[in-house]
Amino acid sequence: MKVFSEDFTSFELGAFPFDAEHSAMGEYHYYPNPGYSGQWFDPISDWSYRGPTWLISNADMDGGRCIEQMRLAEPGEKKAIPVLRAGDVMWEDYTLSALVRPMIADQINGILFRYQTSMMHYGFFLVPGGAELQRVEKLERAVLSHADYSWDPDSYQRLTVEVSGPSIKCYVNGILVIETTDGRYSEGCIALCACRPTRYRDISVEMTDEQYASYGRKRCSWENAEKEGQAEHLKAKLWKKIDLRNFGAARQIRFGHLTGTKEWFFVMCQNQRKVYKDRYPVISCMTAVSVETGEVLWQIGEPCDSAEIEKLTTDLPFQIYDIDNDGIDEVICSWDFKLMILDGRTGEIKKSIPTPLNEAAPETVTGLEFGKYAFKRLNVDAIRIVNVSGNKRPSEILIKDRYSRYWIYDKDLNYEWQFSKYNTGHFPFSHDFNGDGRDEIFSCYNMVDSTGKLMWSLPIDIDHTDEIIVGTFGPGQDERLAIVSGWEGFMIVDKSGKIIVRDINGHAQRISSANYCPDRQGFEIATTTYWGNNGIVYLHDCNGKEIWHREMLSNGNVICPLNWDGNGEELIWMSAHEGAFDGDGHRVMVLPDDGHPEMCTEVIDLTGDARDEIVTWDRHWLYIYTQDGEAEKDPRGEYRPFKYPEYNGSNYRGEYSFPNWVK
Repeated sequence: MKVFSEDFTSFELGAFPFDAEHSAMGEYHYYPNPGYSGQWFDPISDWSYRGPTWLISNADMDGGRCIEQMRLAEPGEKKAIPVLRAGDVMWEDYTLSALVRPMIADQINGILFRYQTSMMHYGFFLVPGGAELQRVEKLERAVLSHADYSWDPDSYQRLTVEVSGPSIKCYVNGILVIETTDGRYSEGCIALCACRPTRYRDISVEMTDEQYASYGRKRCSWENAEKEGQAEHLKAKLWKKIDLRNFGAARQIRFGHLTGTKEWFFVMCQNQRKVYKDRYPVISCMTAVSVETGEVLWQIGEPCDSAEIEKLTTDLPFQIYDIDNDGIDEVICSWDFKLMILDGRTGEIKKSIPTPLNEAAPETVTGLEFGKYAFKRLNVDAIRIVNVSGNKRPSEILIKDRYSRYWIYDKDLNYEWQFSKYNTGHFPFSHDFNGDGRDEIFSCYNMVDSTGKLMWSLPIDIDHTDEIIVGTFGPGQDERLAIVSGWEGFMIVDKSGKIIVRDINGHAQRISSANYCPDRQGFEIATTTYWGNNGIVYLHDCNGKEIWHREMLSNGNVICPLNWDGNGEELIWMSAHEGAFDGDGHRVMVLPDDGHPEMCTEVIDLTGDARDEIVTWDRHWLYIYTQDGEAEKDPRGEYRPFKYPEYNGSNYRGEYSFPNWVK
């Protein structure tokens, strides 16, 4: 029976949906490509390319439709090549067939099967002078079999693959050219894949009755497990709905207690982007809002209701923290080349200094656009609260530029020291690693002591670290760092700088750790990818060994630990679009179908019951969801896990949630 077919007649002529800006929005925003996608999904993102990858066309001039891949790409290490996927990853045995016409006899162009992710699949390709069967597993591309075969770019070739158990048969125009066995992948969907302009038509997937029945049983079992999981977990109910009027923004939000009471407020910042892309954004409007009432406490600057406000893909430099320990949170921010401390109650400036002068030789500054300074003074990229002086509580302020340098100031804005070596990464991590009561700072690949002296560096000097977490992930382990560093991979590193685990599984973008699988020892580590091979979520055990992988059909998955039921089991919060997943990869909680915004999301305990609420918003509305029931009584007490402190908010912070029971 036919379980899938495509002739592209349901599409309008023109580009398959794509991100025209090729931006980083999808790293932590649900930001779908506009347009009709039909049965297909493009899992590849590429910052270096402009224009669409796939085009719906009538180029064959026979009244039919085709889809054409239009990029010139090269398969290779740490590179993603064009892919367009369809079908169900639970398909096991089937026959895939497609008409394929590479427009030049060069490189690999063909069809993928038993596709699990854009980095894990089989491919049957037309190649110069023949056809090849390949197996792709992360960075390894292995040729399983090659067959000489004469084919012509002036005509379509019918490619057919039959898979049954480990048996793989590949045909060109009905002729069996490759027959082999390989047991690496036993299930997966289909995809189109080409490194040169290539047309595709008449795509189908067929199964025998027995194959379809086997697939149906597997699909039914998975869906039943998800239903059972959804029944076991509390449902979400809307708690607050706040009109952001004209001051809304994307993921530029901080939470705190601005009036010195238990009442929660959030501060939302709008921006203007200057000079080049997102390299020099500046705060243009700052609004403090009561979570309880939705009323504005104060506002600085002029609000602007524009779609451009949404498109910032970096941090803005502001935090909420009681820096002077007077019981009332301040807002620490940088605006108009000043580092400032604002009164949380009014927004008035309490203290202010100019930001540092840009005095370093431009050629020594990593990531300096065009190799030139745009401004006399530093345009601050991000702010972090640290403790490098051994105080009872953090009371120093770290500011940084985009990729090269950071500076430390005390609570009165007195300069202490600065550091620069190759790259800062996005958001340095501060922690007392050696037990001396003072924070060391790990940024990108460098560990720096509390005086600014370099302690050690990882043996890597390309790309940069996107996110960092620290914890004792497994029993008997010392405290370790877990980091994701783009195409340099997911790593677990000990406190002396020794790399214990390294897995290059795509452009590693986000990371979190929590008790996602209570039946396993230690705490699991989740990671996800963005650039190139987009949206692949991996779950690893406490030793860094992969448990499962899954390619999401949407971007913006924040993989944040969600303390939802208060029972010690954390869920993986993906997005307001996808919902929450358990440690087995089942979707076990989704938000109500009530028209809620989906672009941005955050989890935070706002009701005071120790369990997390889910905040989701776009530039117009902010919704907050809580549980529809109470937490069950537990003999261990109340579950109040240790989480990343709210006073260090960032789009680039790894997330963690480590168990803590309070009687």
